[in-house]
Amino acid sequence: MKVKKSGGAGGAAAAAAAAAAARTEEELGRKTLIGPDDVLGLQRVTSDYLCTPEENVYKIDFTRFKIRDMESGTVLFEITKPAASEREHNDKKDIDPNAGRFVRYQFTPAFLRLRQVGATVEFTVGDKPINNFRMIERHYFRDQLLKSFDFEFGFCIPSSKNTCEHIYEFPQLSEDLIREMILHPYETQSDSFYFVDNKLVMHNKADYSYSGGP
Repeated sequence: MKVKKSGGAGGAAAAAAAAAAARTEEELGRKTLIGPDDVLGLQRVTSDYLCTPEENVYKIDFTRFKIRDMESGTVLFEITKPAASEREHNDKKDIDPNAGRFVRYQFTPAFLRLRQVGATVEFTVGDKPINNFRMIERHYFRDQLLKSFDFEFGFCIPSSKNTCEHIYEFPQLSEDLIREMILHPYETQSDSFYFVDNKLVMHNKADYSYSGGP
């Protein structure tokens, strides 16, 4: 298992983020190719997906996801998708084309005070090799960017199953901001952009509650 660490955008990634020109979702929607610098210029969470499921020509499929507190080792969230063979038996007429691209997280207020979290992802790839597989994940509360994370997966061989743990270094939030995030569930949102050779091939979204309940 590979372990990748990020305190957010660091080193070359931080320089790229700082240099990225401001972009709007409408501008990117008119582009035929969206790259890392484009999403680094976004000033707010997107309202829609910036690519279609069909653009995932590498057949990247995230099958398992686990979040743990690095200090205590406590598992905070874990989900495993059904096997592909089981999913194929579903009636395709009833399948939302964006199913699997959105996750809703429900955490307790204590989550906002964690300093370091490990996110383990397990994924499979199709019959094409994947070069320069990269994820940029941007977290917002309302229209305020909280943190931008940047991870390199590296090279993935064709028809392989891969496991990688990303280490998230969380920013220290003010007490006022923590209070607002707890009082307003699901107004904290994120975009996860996945690139192969600097071309956007996947876009997932999530929202978050820290009130301890649904």
